[in-house]
Amino acid sequence: MEKKKKGFIERIWEVVRDALGFYRNPPYVADYMREANVRSAAYMSFVVIALELWMVVRYINKYVFAGKVKDIGEFFHWTKSYWIFMGCALAVFIYALIFLSGRIKRYKQLSNLWTVGLGMVCLYFGMITSFSDFEKGKMITCFLTMVMYAGCLLIWRPYISVIMMTAIAAVFRYWINNYAVGRDGASIQLGDGDTVNYQMYFISLTMVAISIYYQRHREAKKAQSLELAMVTDDVTGLPNMRRFRVEASEYVKKAVEEGRHPVYIFFNVENFQTYNDRNGYEAGNVFLKEIGQIITRNFPGEPVARDTEDHFAVLTCREDFEDRVKAVREAVKVAEKGEIYLDMKAGTLRPTDVDADPVLELNKCRHACYLLKNHEEDAIKEYDEKLDKNYRLRQYVLNNIDKAVREGYIKVYYQPVVWADDGMLCGCEALARWDDPDMGFLSPGVFIPVLEECRQIHKLDRCIYNTVCRRMRECLDAGLPVVPVSLNFSRLDFELMDVVAELEGLIEKYNIPRDYLHVEITESALTDNMAKLQEAMNILHEKGYSIWLDDFGSGYSSMNVLKDYRFDLLKVDMVFLRNFSGNENARKIVKSILDLAKSLNMMTLTEGVETEEAVEFLQEAGCGRLQGYFYGKPMVYEDILKKIEDGTYRLSDKYI
Repeated sequence: MEKKKKGFIERIWEVVRDALGFYRNPPYVADYMREANVRSAAYMSFVVIALELWMVVRYINKYVFAGKVKDIGEFFHWTKSYWIFMGCALAVFIYALIFLSGRIKRYKQLSNLWTVGLGMVCLYFGMITSFSDFEKGKMITCFLTMVMYAGCLLIWRPYISVIMMTAIAAVFRYWINNYAVGRDGASIQLGDGDTVNYQMYFISLTMVAISIYYQRHREAKKAQSLELAMVTDDVTGLPNMRRFRVEASEYVKKAVEEGRHPVYIFFNVENFQTYNDRNGYEAGNVFLKEIGQIITRNFPGEPVARDTEDHFAVLTCREDFEDRVKAVREAVKVAEKGEIYLDMKAGTLRPTDVDADPVLELNKCRHACYLLKNHEEDAIKEYDEKLDKNYRLRQYVLNNIDKAVREGYIKVYYQPVVWADDGMLCGCEALARWDDPDMGFLSPGVFIPVLEECRQIHKLDRCIYNTVCRRMRECLDAGLPVVPVSLNFSRLDFELMDVVAELEGLIEKYNIPRDYLHVEITESALTDNMAKLQEAMNILHEKGYSIWLDDFGSGYSSMNVLKDYRFDLLKVDMVFLRNFSGNENARKIVKSILDLAKSLNMMTLTEGVETEEAVEFLQEAGCGRLQGYFYGKPMVYEDILKKIEDGTYRLSDKYI
């Protein structure tokens, strides 16, 4: 029974509290209401300025032009109240314009003083003027107008409006009833009828002020909801990167001013896609929310956000942040219950520039974090000077690949391919090089992985294909030797461009035989989107292109690849020829691969040939073609032509 009574009282209090405004507004709502009051002050002060100017003009017409004012001193004496009132309104108007422009919001609390000041001047002016009018038997319209101005200026909490209006009404009534004197010298007071009318006026104005307050309050809360929706991640409820960017910028500056040392942390949940595949995306979203809560618990009071997908961001000044990162990692593993392998890796960065963009700083953390992939024992990697150099090079590659293609910085180098039985030149492999005027000669091991990871590799490959075909046409027109060239295609090439249309367009543009172009497809490209690849390969075969399987043996799906796809040539990966000398297992494996290829009616090529011993073995094992430093490093085509001319390479008549 007691519990029900308490609940009833609480409900009554909630009604009273909400009706009178006894609650604390969130900062966003408080700022919104404050700005609305300043905007009202701008409008009302402008109206006051206009009215007082009109009053001055009216006074001039009525008294100055009529000769009733003797000198300028008398003019200002009788109009000083207008000028004072107008000056106050002008000051508030200028302040409001500056405030609304955003230049002084740092001192936003001053806005209350300015609006209260103008409100008090309005009331004082109204009281003085109407008191004089009342003594002359006139209405107190000026006072009521000024009360309305003040009421519109000071739209605060309802209980403040009630107290303010009640106090103003009581003070004015007391002043009139106790100090007003008529023309006959006798004291005068408000009549009962006038008192009731004025009370109704104040009550009505109070209700209007309260109504305006709640209208603004609803608008503020709606705007806050929209703002939060724009800066909040809808899956985890954490701030998104837009909000994190703002909070982090302020956090870093404040921390540095206080002598603390902030650290950015980027979290990556490894293998989360498997969790989604096993449990569904709805369950995945629930778990992402749980991960967000785990991170928040370990970094309470710090800026935390969800970045994208299964990535999270943290900014902290806690000295034990590494222990907390490890605690997050273990908690996530426990929460997953061990059914699916998940891991948390983190990249960290200690910012050196307080004005740096937090998102760019987190990208550096991301770079450090991704370097931990396939390193199960390591959970944290800090972004240091060495990583910074690599990261900047990476960004340079991404930012300049289009320019490099356009300006001709991308060069094609050709590595010779020879027949194993007679050593005659039967083709070349086209390899990309980047000769940059600013960065110098960039290694393929630097720019190719970056372009592949960021899905830009097709830009490079398209440039290589076009350059190779153009050079062939030039040599054919000039009567120079031309050898077939194998072109490398990655998985992304089949995703990001129409490979068949690309090749056919080049064949038509440069009018070269299809026999001169060999299509090399890396083994790793054949693990995804089988239907699309199969379709493209079938069309290429139908059109007469020779298709080669590159890097055979570098992955784990080689046998499935041979089962599911049809190739004209199998290219044995150079990994088998490392430490080849005296390694019987390597010889047996290579021999078995070559025999397997023959049984599948596939030609063979072994790359990475560097010694005469390897050459002799591969000749005996029946390998068809050889490629490697023993026959030549990658070189420009002019060097190939020179070596043909001086007899270093003997050009074969047989290309297939």
